[in-house]
Amino acid sequence: MTSLSRLSPPFAPGTVWLVGAGPGDPGLLTIHAMNALAAADVIVYDALVDPAVLSFAREGAVLEFAGKRGGKPSAVQRDICERLIELACDGKRVLRLKGGDPFIFGRGGEEALALSDAGVAFRIIPGVSSGLAALAIHGVPATMRRTNHAVILATGHAAPDAQIEWTSLARTGAPIVLYMAVSSLPSIVEGLLAGGLAGDTPAIAVHGATTGKESIVEGTLEVLPRLAEEGLIRSPAIVAIGAIAAFRSAIVNHLLEFGSEAAQ
Repeated sequence: MTSLSRLSPPFAPGTVWLVGAGPGDPGLLTIHAMNALAAADVIVYDALVDPAVLSFAREGAVLEFAGKRGGKPSAVQRDICERLIELACDGKRVLRLKGGDPFIFGRGGEEALALSDAGVAFRIIPGVSSGLAALAIHGVPATMRRTNHAVILATGHAAPDAQIEWTSLARTGAPIVLYMAVSSLPSIVEGLLAGGLAGDTPAIAVHGATTGKESIVEGTLEVLPRLAEEGLIRSPAIVAIGAIAAFRSAIVNHLLEFGSEAAQ
């Protein structure tokens, strides 16, 4: 039998691996991610990396928390980049571990640029995107031939110098999958309604996908702010709006739920 470690490239000292940890359940880690956990000297991880994933770190590895959570004290991105460079220059095997995929709202691109500018060699290991996995495991396809041939991935928190045109996104008619949007749902929903999206457009929110804290809420676009205000939609959550969100109801009676039992 082929050893799984032989399927990954060597993790050389003085290099950084930017790795996606997936949505939470360790079973959704890639082989490359598992091998990186087994080899890294230092693991710099985000708030959305599940503790079960970190349990696969090799004995003696140093774990450094560098998480960002809305409304709470968070690590500054510049400091994180500088820390990665410092550790690599010290000859460490540095694993930068991010929830989901590092290049989908994970600031992996910013860290890649910083490492490149500093002359530090790095490798990028994609992960299972939380936005798509949270839906798929509960029977919500990102695309369906009879409903949509495109899907929009959007963050609820734009950069300080950027603005998201929710009215324009609504006019595309494509389903919208929201990351980090719970606190911004009132303004997002207002913009989508102003763009012509119907208030009864199906919507679904998945909190803590694939973890023991998982919960699901199904509703419509217009009730999303109220559901969030009442605490029924909690952060971190993935929110999908559009025809695809109604698909789960057609198959749920025969769908084997992933991991913990989902709240109905």
